[in-house]
Amino acid sequence: MANILIVGASSGIGAALANQLINEAHQVYGTFNKSTTAANGFAKLNPLNVLDENPDFSFLPDTLDGVVYCPGAVNLKPFARIKPEDFISDYQLQLVGAVKVIQACLPKLRNSAQASVVLFSTVAVQTGFNFHSLVASSKGAVEGLTKALAAEFAPKIRMNCIAPSITDTPLAGTLLNTDEKKEANAQRHPLKKIGKPEDLANLAAFLLSEKSSWITGQILHADGGMSSLKV
Repeated sequence: MANILIVGASSGIGAALANQLINEAHQVYGTFNKSTTAANGFAKLNPLNVLDENPDFSFLPDTLDGVVYCPGAVNLKPFARIKPEDFISDYQLQLVGAVKVIQACLPKLRNSAQASVVLFSTVAVQTGFNFHSLVASSKGAVEGLTKALAAEFAPKIRMNCIAPSITDTPLAGTLLNTDEKKEANAQRHPLKKIGKPEDLANLAAFLLSEKSSWITGQILHADGGMSSLKV
């Protein structure tokens, strides 16, 4: 049984991961920003806004075996319409929020025999797409952070990052709000389907487990083949 913090555990990938880990009898400490719709069984489920100057992590135990940072945004705009401050806001959520969480949890992670941190990027970092300059820039920073901290924290704490393509979560709601949009997005992928929250939760659970104990500093692409295949 492991103690695991999921930041953003009330919906989407975070909720799917929480359900899986709770069913496996792990102690899951979850946070939510607005929505509290989530499964029962959390050791703690606390409100948390990572954009606050000093987020409160006092609800956590002394030892953490895993941390997963799920908050994100997908703001797709033509570059000419994006203000510089939009980049700063996106960077604050996607990267600085993750930094705050990791720094707050670092002493607790160091108390674990084998701790694991999982972050999230996007297929758009390595595969250029129109109108993705905001998310690709901030998530590119997340990938750099993953590799740098994997080196700095080895061998005590493993750091890995998952880079999905579009996934059927509330975050992508406006992109998948009709059957026609879902089918069009599915057809863009070699596997001809869009991702489900459970697809990413399965990979995150693996990266948190001892089954992945020889994996660190990796950007794992769970994207229906989009980043590497042309069919």
